[in-house]
Amino acid sequence: MRVLVAGGAGFIGNNFVRYLLSRYPDREVTILDKLTYAARKENIRDILSNVRFIKGDVCNGEDVSQALSGCKIVYNFAAETHVDRSIVEASPFIQTNIQGTQVLLEAARRSGVEQFFQISTDEVYGSVAKGASTESDPLDPSSPYSASKAASELLARSHYKTYQFPVIVIRPSNNFGPFQYPEKLIPVLIINALHNEPLPIYGDGLQVRDWLYVEDACAGIDVIANEGEAGEVYNLGAGNGITNLEIAKRILAIMGKPESLISYVKDRPGHDRRYAMNCARITSLGWKPVVSLEEGLRKTVHWYLENKEFWEPLRQTGVLAVSQQGLYPSQGL
Repeated sequence: MRVLVAGGAGFIGNNFVRYLLSRYPDREVTILDKLTYAARKENIRDILSNVRFIKGDVCNGEDVSQALSGCKIVYNFAAETHVDRSIVEASPFIQTNIQGTQVLLEAARRSGVEQFFQISTDEVYGSVAKGASTESDPLDPSSPYSASKAASELLARSHYKTYQFPVIVIRPSNNFGPFQYPEKLIPVLIINALHNEPLPIYGDGLQVRDWLYVEDACAGIDVIANEGEAGEVYNLGAGNGITNLEIAKRILAIMGKPESLISYVKDRPGHDRRYAMNCARITSLGWKPVVSLEEGLRKTVHWYLENKEFWEPLRQTGVLAVSQQGLYPSQGL
């Protein structure tokens, strides 16, 4: 069995490739990745000998056709994902997340792919004032990023309705863990705390997110691949909603750093206040997270402290300076 992991050098993608290699040693894994700033070859250097790697763009039909050769299953992780960057410049998000998904869907359908998994996000629901979003709730994305992800999953579902192409959409909550590019909240907080630098928290820090350790997310995607129904949508979350401020405090406590390092910065435009999903559909398939939030944070802190070569060169070249202050124009980009 040959499978294609589009975006397999990115954060969740490369963790999922590692999951597949460990759980299904008989499967041949192909990675298609453009290797943009956040999806680096360093992420997969130690597993390159175990996969077929193609440097290519999901928007390029020739690259996609080459990558799909012999593949019966496709997992589409390929995406631009940083909300702040989408606020500054939305075009790359439209191109990769929407056009790239369409190119991949068309090529996969024509090549006889038997399963196609579109990895989306809980952000397509927009801010949830109370309760929890179910898969049938209307989409109400707030940022160019989440809007592009909503469009991409609607394209995917249209291929099921129009062509009976076996698509499943998966909406994970906020993932964290090893190999996450250090522009996202948790790695930024860890790296800044390590250097006794301010931990930037947008607004009042009371935005609520559901944090899911990436290894649990990979296991959830696999359960859906084995037990899910074509044409369906599955929420994938841990159900542990917590504020960004509390995340910062927990990381500081784990690292033995003072809360005085917390620094409140101007909130970004359109910042969703709360995400929450009802995950009864996937739990009915037998999945549940096994890594607690506290354990996941400790494991993640340990990984970043033990793998400085992953992020230290970025820090030395000044790449991380933008992340620490926020990316939207009012923060001075």
